[in-house]
Amino acid sequence: MRAIAAEGVVGSNNQVIELLTGELVSNAVVHGPADGEVLVGLRVDRRTVRVSVRDTGQGRPRVRHPEPTAPSGRGLALVEALSSAWGTATHADGGKTVWFDVELDD
Repeated sequence: MRAIAAEGVVGSNNQVIELLTGELVSNAVVHGPADGEVLVGLRVDRRTVRVSVRDTGQGRPRVRHPEPTAPSGRGLALVEALSSAWGTATHADGGKTVWFDVELDD
């Protein structure tokens, strides 16, 4: 992710952030309304990167643990395992934001 690399976040941290961002954006596109908007936010400070993905979908994300042969369903489990924190916020308009934090290596 160029925006994160431009902030000096490189190596494995950058790769984890890219993977988890892709998972959240994919979830928003797949599970949100076909004509819905997806917005990605980014905050970088000295110790933490926060990525947030907002969509207009009504569903509430949940971590699943599918069978090993299942073709999908592991995205939030990856977010849970690789981020330092994550969560969701529901908006009055019915949409939601899913976010995660990655603590940066010293």
